[in-house]
Amino acid sequence: MSNKRLLLFMIIFHLSSALRTYTKEDLVKLREEVREMFYHAYNSYLKYAYPYDELRPLSCDGMDTYGSYSLTLIDALDTLAIMGNYSEFQRVVDILSTKTDFDANINVSVFETNIRIIGGLLSAHLMSNKVGMKLEPGWPCNGPLLRLAEDVAKRLVAAFDTKTGMPYGTVNLHSGVPKGETTVTCTAGVGTFIVEFGALSRLTGDPLYEEVAMNALYSLFNHKSQLGLYGNHIDIDSGRWTAQDAGIGSGVDSFFEYLVKGSILLQRPELMEMFYESKKAIDKYMKKDDWYMWVSMTKGQVTLPVFQSLEAYWPGVLSLIGETSSAMRTLHNYHQVWQQYGFTPEFFYIPQNEAGSHKESYPLRPELIESIMYLYRATEDPFLLQAGEDILRSIQHSAKTPCGYATIKDVRDHRKEDRMESFFLSETTKYLYLLFDTDNFIHNQGQSGTIIDTPNGECVIDAGGYIFNTEAHPIDPSALHCCHSVSNKNIFDLKEIEKNKALFMGEGIKEKKIPVEPCQQQNEFDDPKEDDEVLTITTESANSYVKLEDNDSISQKILVSDEDYQDNASYLDDTEEMSFPKLLNQILVKEEKTFDPQEMLEKFRTENKYPRNSTWENNFKLLSCKGQPFLQRLSILGEFFTK
Repeated sequence: MSNKRLLLFMIIFHLSSALRTYTKEDLVKLREEVREMFYHAYNSYLKYAYPYDELRPLSCDGMDTYGSYSLTLIDALDTLAIMGNYSEFQRVVDILSTKTDFDANINVSVFETNIRIIGGLLSAHLMSNKVGMKLEPGWPCNGPLLRLAEDVAKRLVAAFDTKTGMPYGTVNLHSGVPKGETTVTCTAGVGTFIVEFGALSRLTGDPLYEEVAMNALYSLFNHKSQLGLYGNHIDIDSGRWTAQDAGIGSGVDSFFEYLVKGSILLQRPELMEMFYESKKAIDKYMKKDDWYMWVSMTKGQVTLPVFQSLEAYWPGVLSLIGETSSAMRTLHNYHQVWQQYGFTPEFFYIPQNEAGSHKESYPLRPELIESIMYLYRATEDPFLLQAGEDILRSIQHSAKTPCGYATIKDVRDHRKEDRMESFFLSETTKYLYLLFDTDNFIHNQGQSGTIIDTPNGECVIDAGGYIFNTEAHPIDPSALHCCHSVSNKNIFDLKEIEKNKALFMGEGIKEKKIPVEPCQQQNEFDDPKEDDEVLTITTESANSYVKLEDNDSISQKILVSDEDYQDNASYLDDTEEMSFPKLLNQILVKEEKTFDPQEMLEKFRTENKYPRNSTWENNFKLLSCKGQPFLQRLSILGEFFTK
C-alpha cells in the first residue's frame, strides 16, 4: 500500500471511528430537549408577545412584522400537532376559527403571507383529523381553517393580474395592489405559490389558484436566459431582468424548491422537467467543488463566490430526487462552516474562508437542519445525527435567553439581537424534532393509512409522503385527492388490485429514460446586451450589494429612476388623435374598474402566452420511485375505492 493510500485510509478510519453511536435512548433524550426548546420559545411568545406577530426575546415583549395577524401563533400550529400537543392545537384552532376573514387595510408581502399564513392554515386544516378535532361535514373539502386560507388567497391573487402573469410583491389585504407599487419582484416571489395554491385548488375545487401559480411558473421559465439561468429580480410588467446574478440562494431559493415539491405533491411531471432543465445550467455554471457560486445569468461567469445560509436547503431538495451522494458532499461543506463559527453566517466567502462583512448574523435559520433531516431519512447516516446535535448545542449555548431564543447578531462573537422570527418555531425546532423522533407519524412510509368517506367515495389519507412547504408546513398529498371532481379520473377497484398492480411498479432498473425535447417557447426572453444599461440589484457583498432575503420587503429595497421605468400604460396612441373629454373618460373608466379574478384567469387562458408541453405533462416516469411502498403511492396518486 502506497503512503498516500495509507494516509487516506487512516483519515477515513479516524473520521468513521470518531462518529458517535446513537442509541434509541439517546435519540429520545435529544428529542425531548428539542421539545423543551420549542416550549420555552412558544410559551414566551404567548406570555410576552401575543397577539403581536413576533417575540422580542431580549426586551421580553412583542412586535408586528408582517401584518399584525399573530404570525408566530399560526406558524407554530402544526408543530404542536407534530409534537403531540393536541389540546393546545385545538385551543389555538378555536381562537383562529372565530376570525371570519383577513380583511384589513394593511400592505403585506404576497410571498410571506402565502408561505406562512396560507401554508400554516392549510397544514393545520389537514391535521385536524389527526388530532381528534370535531370536523365539519365534508372534511377535508370543508372547514373553518380552509375557508380562512381561501379568504387570504383571494386577497393575494390580485397580485397576479399583470402583463406577464408574474405577481407583484405587495398587496393590500383590503384593496389589492397598492397604487405606485414597484413592478420589480424577486424570483422566489414569483415562483413560490404552487404548493399552497395547488393544494387550495384541489381542496376547494376552484382551479383559479393552481392555474395562476402555474402560469407564473411558466412565465418565469420562459424568461430564463439563453444559458438556462435565472436572475435575482425581474420586472413583472416588462419581463426584463433587473438583477442578473444567478444563484440558488437569497431571492431565488424556493423557486427551485417548489418545482420539485409541487411536482410531487400535485403529480405534475412538467414541473420536474423544469427543475431538471434548471439543474443542468446550475451544475454547469454554478457548481464548483460541491459549492454553488453566484454567476452572471447571461455569461455564466462567477460574480460572487459566496455560500449563503439560505442555500443550505439545496441538499434536501437533491435528496427528494434521489441524488443523495451529491447532496451529502455539499452538506459536508456547509456543516464545516457551522463548525467554524457555531452557526452559519448569512454570507460566507469561500475563497477567503470567512464570514462576510456586515453579513455575519444568524437569525436562527432552519435550512441546514432541514437538509440534515431529509438526508437522514434517506440514508440513516449517523454523521447526520451528530451534525443535528451540533446545531442543537450551538442554539442552546448561545441563542437562549430568559424570554426565548434570540437571533445571533455576529457569528464570530455570538452577540445577540432582539428578534425571534416565527420560522424558529415553524421550521428550526420542527426539523430538529423530526430528526430525532424517528417514529413520528410524519415519517410514515406507507405502513398505515386511514380510509375516509367523501362525497366522491372512499379515499386514503395519512399514508405519509408529506410535502413541506418552504415554511415547513406539511401537506398530506393524499388528502388533496379526496375533494370534488379532480380525483374522479382515478377510480380504482380493490378487486382488480392484482391486475393493476403494475401501474405502481415504476421504471425498470435497466430501462433507459428517453430524453425529452424542451418545450417550444413563445415570447422568448431576449438577454440584455453587454452595452445595455441595466439597473443592477443583486445579492449583497462588500461591494454595495442590496440585501435580498426571502423575507425582504422588496418595495423598500429598490430605488428606480424615472428614466429607467416610465409608465408603459400610455393613454394616447401616437397614431390617433384623442379629445380631452375622451381621454378623461378613459382615465375615469380605468380607475373605476374593479378586479375580477375570473376575468384574469380567462385572459390567461385565452392569451396562452406560455403554451404547455404535453410530452412533459405526461412524463410520469419522472415521478416514479422504485422504493416507494404501495399504500403510500396509492395515497399520493389519489385512487378512490368502489364500495
